[in-house]
Amino acid sequence: MKTLAGKIAVVAGATRGAGRAIAVALGEAGATVYCTGRSVKGKPSDLNRRETIDETAEMVTAAGGVGIAIQVDHTVESQVQELFKRIGEEQQGRLDILVNDIWGGDQLIDWKKPFWEHSLDKGLLVQDRAVRSHMYNSYYAAPLMVERGSGLIIEVTDGTGYNYRGNLYYSLAKVSAIHLAAAMAADLQATGVTALCVTPGFLRSEEMLEHFKVTEANWQDAVHGGIPDAEHFGESETPYLLARGVAKLAADPNVSENAGKTLASWDLSETYGYTDVDGRSPHWGRYAKKLGIFQGE
Repeated sequence: MKTLAGKIAVVAGATRGAGRAIAVALGEAGATVYCTGRSVKGKPSDLNRRETIDETAEMVTAAGGVGIAIQVDHTVESQVQELFKRIGEEQQGRLDILVNDIWGGDQLIDWKKPFWEHSLDKGLLVQDRAVRSHMYNSYYAAPLMVERGSGLIIEVTDGTGYNYRGNLYYSLAKVSAIHLAAAMAADLQATGVTALCVTPGFLRSEEMLEHFKVTEANWQDAVHGGIPDAEHFGESETPYLLARGVAKLAADPNVSENAGKTLASWDLSETYGYTDVDGRSPHWGRYAKKLGIFQGE
C-alpha cells in the first residue's frame, strides 16, 4: 500500500545499514526520498566502504518510490543549508519526513581505552558526525515543516535509555540523539511537527555481516560455528525491522502521541503488527533483559 504517496522525505545517512533500509521502506510506501551522504559512485568517504547513496536511491525507486541521491557532508553547515534550500525549491516548500541517521563513528571508537587515554580528536569527531550533523539537519529542515504545520523528525540512536554504553564518546553521541528528540519535541509543541527517536536492536548490518564473515543468506552459521563474540548474534535483526517501523510511524495519523519518545524496533513491530524481512520477530529488548544486559528506561 502506498501509504506515503506524495510525501517528501530526507534520509541523512542513507548509504548503508539502517539509513539505507529506512530509505527503501519509505520508498516502498510511495515516498520521494532524498538519499544523502558522502559516498557516491567512484568517490567513497573516508570509511572506504563500497556502498553508495546512488545505489540506495536506485533501490528506493525499484521499491516503488522516487529515489534522489545528493552528496552531502552533513558536518559542513553550508552543504546542509544548500540541501534544504534545494528541496524547498524542488518540492514547493514541502518536506514531510527527516531521518537523522548520520553516524560514521565505528572506526573512531577505541573500546579498550578510558576517555582520558582515548584520542580526543577522534572522540570529538564522533560528536561532529553524530550530533552536530543532526543539529544542522533539523535546524534547516524544521522551518519547512513548521511553515506547513506538519512533519516528522526522527533521530536514530542505539539504545532506549541514558545508560553508559561502554565508551564515553559513543555514549555521548547516542544519548545526545535521545535528548535531541525530546528537546525538539518540546520546542515543536503546537506547530504540528513531531520529533521522536528510534533504535534498532542487535543490527545485522553490512559491516556486522562482514565482521562475522557471513552473508544475509547464511548469517546463522556465525551463531552455530563457534565464532568468537557471536553468542548474541542469533537475536540480531536486519535493518528492515526498524525501517518498516519508521514507515509505519510516518504513515500513522496519530504519530504525535509519540513525540519526544524513544521507540525500539521490537516494540514497533509488535505495535504495528509486522515482521522482519526474513519472517522472524526478534525482540532484542526481551532477550537482553533476560541476560541482564539491557538498561533501557
